[in-house]
Amino acid sequence: MQLATGTVVDGKIVVEGESFPEGTVVTILARESDETFELPPDLEAELLESIAEAERGDVISAEELLARLRRHS
Repeated sequence: MQLATGTVVDGKIVVEGESFPEGTVVTILARESDETFELPPDLEAELLESIAEAERGDVISAEELLARLRRHS
């Protein structure tokens, strides 16, 4: 799984610095300009740490994630 941020330009999403193979299926999550959300402090800290891990490249492949989930089910 890959996480990227883009901007809509002329009705198309432009992702700077990222390359996706032709035919890649993507999911788009767009927030409203005035939309916010709040988390309890412990969940906010967990979210911020997860974002920092992803930015450092400390991630696993989708295949590894699925394998781990199968082992726990």
